Amino acid sequence: MKARNFMTNGMRMLPGLIALACMVSIPLAAVGTVRAGNENIIEGTYQKSSGAGFVLMVSLQRAQ
Repeated sequence: MKARNFMTNGMRMLPGLIALACMVSIPLAAVGTVRAGNENIIEGTYQKSSGAGFVLMVSLQRAQ
């Protein structure tokens, strides 16, 4: 009788386990298809910050 309950519970959990396996394996399979360049350097223009961090720091100190 216990073996029958085990099989019934296993069959009941099977769709959820299959869905979980698909959710885990799809991103892993997609990693192999990504085409990335072989350059290691990312270049871009750098803009000087507007000083908002200093304003935020001062306002947080006043809030204490």
